[in-house]
Order: sequence, then C-alpha cells, then structure tokens
Amino acid sequence: MPLAIFYLALWLVGVWGALIGALAWSYAALAVRLILGKRVPGLLLLGTAAITVRTLISFLTGSVFVYFLQPTLGTVAIGLAFLLSVPVGRPLAERLAGDFVPLPHALASHPVARKVFLRITLLWAFVLLSNAAVTLWFLLTEPVGVFVMAKTASTAVFTVGAVALSSFWFRGTLRRHGLLAPKRPVGSRA
Repeated sequence: MPLAIFYLALWLVGVWGALIGALAWSYAALAVRLILGKRVPGLLLLGTAAITVRTLISFLTGSVFVYFLQPTLGTVAIGLAFLLSVPVGRPLAERLAGDFVPLPHALASHPVARKVFLRITLLWAFVLLSNAAVTLWFLLTEPVGVFVMAKTASTAVFTVGAVALSSFWFRGTLRRHGLLAPKRPVGSRA
C-alpha cells in the first residue's frame, strides 16, 4: 500500500508530494491502531520514526537523493556488521537464528551448526552489500519512479534468494551430519 500511495502521489503531485504521502500513510497506520486501542507493533513505531527522520532530512537538505540514500547506507552498515561478526567469532546469523526458528542449545552450539552459521553470516554480508551496491547504482542512474520499482524488485529477489539458500544450506548440512532427521519421502506417513 505505501508503494501504491507513493506512486499515485508521484504521478499526481510530484516527488515531494510522494514523500509526504508515504509519511502520511505511516502516521495514519499508527493513528488507526491507537484510535482502535490496538497494540502498536514496535516495527511500526521504528518504521514511522525512520521515515520521519528521512523525510525531515530530505526537506532540510532539499534532496530526494538523500531520502533514498539513507536506507542504502543502513543496509551497508548491517552488511558490514554481518561481515565483521565473523572474525570476532560471533556470527550474526547464529545470534539471529533463534529469532526465526527456536533451536535447542545442543544443536545451535554443535560445531557443524556453528560452521554453517559462519557461512550463512558471510552469505548475508555478501547479499546485503550486493543489494546496497545495486540499489545505489539504480539511485544514481534511474529516475525516482523507476528507482523505487527496481529497488523493490531487486531487494525482494536478494532477500527471498538469501532466505531460501540459508534454509536449504542449514537444513541440508545438518541432515548430512545426522543432526536432523532425514527428509521423509512425499506421501509417507510419520
């Protein structure tokens, strides 16, 4: 929905109107939850705060480029955090895995699992830094409307690919080492 609002406002009133439209959508989503007495998710609060700062900085600098550069710089920072977590022996993928899939401590701390977490951390560092580079290239070479669509599509491809590869790699390696039950053939009963 925010992307649709951005494009509609971009077409109707231009890029600054589109930025305000995206900001207004965030505040409307927040207001609806507050008015209805529903819990406000932390991600909505963080997202609204981030888009407020981005919009404010863009208006103060008069630069739409700055608006779109900020999340790209954030992606670079996260990619570097993944990369730098490897030599210090605390791969971020290992630390974040429990947020997505509860793993027993014995499995998560097994040397084979730790080695896979290290590789997955490097994969995510590469994916995030590559995504940032492609996004920056789009930002420098494309008009705003094309940039937003291209960035959305490329980020989806990078993210879905990395999630699929991470899952496949993790489960496959654990199965090969006997740490997960073998895959059951399709149609077999438990």
